Amino acid sequence: MDEKNYTGAIPGQQKGDVITAESTCTFVGPEEAIGFFNLAKSRLLHVNGWQERAGKALARFTLTDADGHPVPGAAREGLLICVDIPGPGGEQAGGYDWVKIEEIKEADSGDVQSVALRVRPVAAPHSSDAEPTHFYAQTSTSTFTVTREHARVTAAVYDRNIEPNTETGSLIDKVRNAIVGFFAEKAFSKLQWQSLTDGLMELS
Repeated sequence: MDEKNYTGAIPGQQKGDVITAESTCTFVGPEEAIGFFNLAKSRLLHVNGWQERAGKALARFTLTDADGHPVPGAAREGLLICVDIPGPGGEQAGGYDWVKIEEIKEADSGDVQSVALRVRPVAAPHSSDAEPTHFYAQTSTSTFTVTREHARVTAAVYDRNIEPNTETGSLIDKVRNAIVGFFAEKAFSKLQWQSLTDGLMELS
């Protein structure tokens, strides 16, 4: 699968693993595709609805401010996302994993429209540990995109430079992150992101 990197938001791959998930819908003409692109873009930017799109058996995503307070509405650069994955969570963050929205970019050349949202693991709000409160290391990123190319609309997630986070100060969290990170790399993230991209592309 070719990266839909029209915005330039997807980082280059330097080390670690790569995970890509992609779902596509093709329409009769560009007018219908433009309308669906705008709908899918809204779904992407409303992070609080991701679990409903991906399936309730998978992770729950909550958009928050820098203090961890829930935020309604669309995603914005600088906000955090609290991730509640099935199974045991990190000890130091009350069972949650945290990422920061570090970039939201759009591109529009007429025949091509694209929006990208990139996140990176960070420490939980008010955490005494500078290391990310996440099973992935800080070098890891996830970039979520919705792209229209003529009459085709594609939702995709690009995980790049993926490595388990084993630098946390807690021994329990080191073990947990190594185990969860391994299974996320091999299976869970692909399942999660494929379910999300499929949900973003639902016609109803």
